[in-house]
Amino acid sequence: METKPAIPLAVLVSIQTPEVDDVAHEASLKELGRLVKTLGYEVAGTVSQKREGTGAGLVLGSGKLAELAALTGGSGVVGSMAPPPKSKARQRFEGATEAVDPVEPDPDVARRPEFVIVDHELSPSQIRNLERATGAQVLDRTGVIVEIFHRHANTREAKLQVEVARLKYVAPRLRGASAGGGRQQGPGAGESTLDLDRRKIRDRLAELRGQLEAVQRDSDQRRSARRDQLRVALVGYTNAGKSSLMRALTGSQVLVEDKLFATLDTTVRVLQPETRPRVLVSDTVGFIKQLPHDLVASFRSTLAEALEASLLLFVVDASDPTYQAQLEVSRSVLREIGADAVPSRLVLNKLDRVDATGRAVLVEKHPDAILLSAHAPDDVSALRDTIIAFFEAAMVEEVLVLPYAKQGLIGDVYENARVLSEEYDETGRVLKVRGLPGAITRLRQSLALR
Repeated sequence: METKPAIPLAVLVSIQTPEVDDVAHEASLKELGRLVKTLGYEVAGTVSQKREGTGAGLVLGSGKLAELAALTGGSGVVGSMAPPPKSKARQRFEGATEAVDPVEPDPDVARRPEFVIVDHELSPSQIRNLERATGAQVLDRTGVIVEIFHRHANTREAKLQVEVARLKYVAPRLRGASAGGGRQQGPGAGESTLDLDRRKIRDRLAELRGQLEAVQRDSDQRRSARRDQLRVALVGYTNAGKSSLMRALTGSQVLVEDKLFATLDTTVRVLQPETRPRVLVSDTVGFIKQLPHDLVASFRSTLAEALEASLLLFVVDASDPTYQAQLEVSRSVLREIGADAVPSRLVLNKLDRVDATGRAVLVEKHPDAILLSAHAPDDVSALRDTIIAFFEAAMVEEVLVLPYAKQGLIGDVYENARVLSEEYDETGRVLKVRGLPGAITRLRQSLALR
């Protein structure tokens, strides 16, 4: 009978600095636990400490470090990375013991956590020091997020984007893995193992960037083809319910999972029931506190959906006590790419998880926000009406004359404007239409040129 592999165990480590209050610190640790769960690990314990900062070589003080080492089975001290010298007698002794049958592990002995996950960005030296003191593999918050992105990427563009970010994260941390590496023989003689590894990463990054540019050119062309259409982008913190709202608004079967970063690829669908002109809805990658800058840069084309949208819907999990901080993270990332100038509306989602008192507080704090549950059809219908009203306010009415010799363009008219009436005279088909000024202007130009 086959036994399932044991779920890796991890210990969470967090430093609470003076500027972080207890609520924010607890929320950050809870979020880290969800990240670890998304990665496929089980949280076996937590070690927290209040300190002035996270710049110490071992992150934790000696007492908390000993507490962490007791959980992982480490020594609690940073020893030398070099292996101890061995006498010939010692080597013969160890060689003799190698022939002894290994002792079966006692199933009653509790497993030790093999991972230490730190809720901060660490330097390579801090990671090495913690690993030597705890005997466990150490990942910082950035490393966890990058690894989750790596596992969840599905499309070729997302895979390329994540590999770029992953290599840029790994490159400065190669020293620990390559310590003690010798010199290479043959071509490039004199080049250390570390230098060789770094050169391979540089070459691979150059190759990936070339491939990514080609893929992103295709994405840019697809977005350019949609430039005349009405576009709404759902943006916000990861797991705020964007994909559920996307499914409710468009009837599409996009992935909906209760986990962080379930969506990494941009999905574009038509608002249902369909309108004229059509409204396109985009579901974008979620944001998170301390989202690595390399990931933001790598997902340029994905985030461009927000930059080029006509309307942004900031989707927020209203049931989360830290929703305001999450909203600020989302706005900060969008400011970073220049999308803060795009018109936006705040959508407070998951209202079914908020009691009456909480709803009253939300209404008072955010009188202009849209409060809804993505699982309530009436709420979704009201949001659809709000989206349509937003575009209607900017539309104008015009009369277009479609000559009989150009009747093949009628599809373009219906695609980019709403036809209010049709009449015929000696010049051709006379159409009274309603649409955005830019779309009407382009239709006029098209009719004049052809």
